[in-house]
Amino acid sequence: QVQLVESGGGLVQAGDSLRLSCAVSGRTFSSYTMGWFRRVPGKEREFVAAISWSGGRTYYADSVKGRFTISRDTAKNTVALQMSSLKPEDAAVYYCAADRSTYSGSHYAIYGMDYWGKGTLVTVSS
Repeated sequence: QVQLVESGGGLVQAGDSLRLSCAVSGRTFSSYTMGWFRRVPGKEREFVAAISWSGGRTYYADSVKGRFTISRDTAKNTVALQMSSLKPEDAAVYYCAADRSTYSGSHYAIYGMDYWGKGTLVTVSS
């Protein structure tokens, strides 16, 4: 079983940066693909970014490419999402997720992942 706990959400202004972190419990963290998703109330869940178990491959939604960076620290069992140049449309609840398999970002955008955190709220004021 894998448990995911997000932190780092908050209220920022447009153009600011924010770093989300996800603490992962479980002995096999290093073998999981990790990802971030977001959801705006009333809308469908949206894939944001994913990183392979080795950290060698990353995937990003077009809407965040060049602004967001996903990273993982295997020694600390954490995965982070560095967000910069935030826009009001980035406001959402952000969820950390883990998957036992390795697929492309487009796959995760459709099917999601195996394990989910409870989310952290990001609010961006204009």
